Amino acid sequence: MKLSGVIITYNEAKNIRRCLDSLLEVCDDILVLDSFSTDQTEAICVEYGVRFEKNAFEGHIQQKNEALRRATHPWVLSLDADEALSDTLKNSILALKASSPAPGAFQMNRLTNYCGTWIKHSGWYPDTKVRLVFKELAHWGGVNPHDQLIPNSGIKVQHLKGDLLHYSYYTKEDHFKQIAYFSQIAAKELYAKKVSSSWPKIVLKVTAQFIKSYFIKLGFLDGLAGWHIATRSAFATFQKYSILRKLGKNG
Repeated sequence: MKLSGVIITYNEAKNIRRCLDSLLEVCDDILVLDSFSTDQTEAICVEYGVRFEKNAFEGHIQQKNEALRRATHPWVLSLDADEALSDTLKNSILALKASSPAPGAFQMNRLTNYCGTWIKHSGWYPDTKVRLVFKELAHWGGVNPHDQLIPNSGIKVQHLKGDLLHYSYYTKEDHFKQIAYFSQIAAKELYAKKVSSSWPKIVLKVTAQFIKSYFIKLGFLDGLAGWHIATRSAFATFQKYSILRKLGKNG
């Protein structure tokens, strides 16, 4: 079982070393598909000796499908630059490679670190993701920027033991910056799908998001971090549907 690791990047100098370190032991080839970074991302990747290629960014889904296409080996493990394999997950993948499995797809739990706190609730865990696939049997889909690796119809998805460690935000400023970025993308995607927005809908969506994150998904058990996640997730919903309303109003 030959395995390619693929990562898409744009200005990920603060994250890429940790990601690459976690892949070196399990991958037979590593591809970093970059969107013309202006920081030290390329220099770090050259230092590690991985394949570093560039491609104009047209969307998260499009870029990840291009990375999947360019992977050298038939099996592909896809990570974001701010993710890394836990030791348990590494061992699970090594054991899988030794067993020479039939073509298929594998999922794993993702554990997120939010401003220094590992989040076990709030709808953020186990946050199961399909990330290891036989490349001819899957594709990236979803709605930008929320992409997902989708196995072909009829493909059985098996679960790997261990966590995919996600280092999401280092500061609250990082979170708000990402909210602003993702809200624009998500609103435009919804507008393209002819989804409408209104003030009653915005109020309903924002309230529902907070209740879901803080109460239904037990965010209160994550302490202050859980409160921040719930309130900022509600704010992100407000931003997305407010932008969508403006797009609809302006035609």
